[in-house]
Amino acid sequence: MTERTAQPAERAEALTGRRMILLLALTCGVAVGNVYFPQAISPLIAEGLQVSPGSAALVVTATQLGYAAGIFLLVPLGDRIPHRRLIATLLGLAGLGLAAAGAAPALPPLAGAAVLTGAATVAAPVIGPMAAGLVGEERRGVVSGTLLSGSIGGMLLSRTVGAPLGEWLGWRAPYLVAAALSLLLAAVLARLLPTTTPTSRQRYSALLAEPLRLLRAEPELRRSCLYQAAVFAGFSAVWTGVALLLTGPAYRLGTPAVGTLALVNAATMLATPFAGRQVDRRGPDAVNLVCLLAVAGSAVVLLAGGAGGTVGLAALVAGTLLLDLGMQCGMVANQVRIYALRPDARSRLNTAYMTCGYLGGTLGSWTGARAYGAVGWPGVCGVVALTAAAALARHLGAVRVGGRSAAVVECR
Repeated sequence: MTERTAQPAERAEALTGRRMILLLALTCGVAVGNVYFPQAISPLIAEGLQVSPGSAALVVTATQLGYAAGIFLLVPLGDRIPHRRLIATLLGLAGLGLAAAGAAPALPPLAGAAVLTGAATVAAPVIGPMAAGLVGEERRGVVSGTLLSGSIGGMLLSRTVGAPLGEWLGWRAPYLVAAALSLLLAAVLARLLPTTTPTSRQRYSALLAEPLRLLRAEPELRRSCLYQAAVFAGFSAVWTGVALLLTGPAYRLGTPAVGTLALVNAATMLATPFAGRQVDRRGPDAVNLVCLLAVAGSAVVLLAGGAGGTVGLAALVAGTLLLDLGMQCGMVANQVRIYALRPDARSRLNTAYMTCGYLGGTLGSWTGARAYGAVGWPGVCGVVALTAAAALARHLGAVRVGGRSAAVVECR
């Protein structure tokens, strides 16, 4: 065996080592957490910068808008630039953006730094395709599941830790701690990640255009994108509004309550593998239907959360858990559907899918803040109900069309 043929096997073996997988999962968690902890500390930002809660919520919107832009503009580079260099650079830029946000003297520079942070903290969507390309087919499910658990854990724990840390040391502290973690991981991964060879020589403009061409050419990709964008819009509206609800007159709790509520939803880390098995057995459409119904039902449960007190708090726990389960398990079904379309273009399919999803999340954060300011918590629940209804209508229409097509083929 020559050195040239031995190197890929050695790299794959290095990647599949337990420590490397856990390190990559930790990286996914830190990167994804950078997008979500601002949701839990927006009331503290409002107080610290002496702006309205609605204005402070723009930081959440700016972060998610930057993340959506990063997925579209930077993730396709995973096919063009060696992964070690790209991932370390992205984490380094994210760390610098977080440090700038933590030092921002006013809301406009904070929002600008939030856009930079969101755009650069797209390590998780780059790591996933890298891992899939370096391990054997029999290991891809295990590695992908571990990375997804890391991402979910980062999403939940960042809010749980960020809120009390901000309450204790001020709103700047979560940004500075996240900056230190990102810069540390950039240095570690720059040394430990295996060397990879780019799979594409396309120009940057061609890489950017490919997800758009796939969206036009693949109806099932467009359908999956609609589901994720709609559900994530409702999800983001709730987590933007719930911080305002819990710290407002209905509950008068501190921002740590937001983090505690997020921690309750850690059950979603255990639910996604089960959802994956159900997708394998029943197909993506069946799982999507259950998930969309769960999201619609969460709007009703969450509505009771506006009443305050023990009953209202229980409704918030149950409603956010139902919403999180619907979104995360639905994501498994959506990704299984799109990855089956073009095995040779999964990274670009994922770019299109995640860009649409986070654009939906950005719109949801903005709409949720405005709905809360206009009519209070019922307005946020209305956003969830409307987005779920739109996705359900599209899904039922697709199932009916698919059933008629199958019947025509059977008759012929």
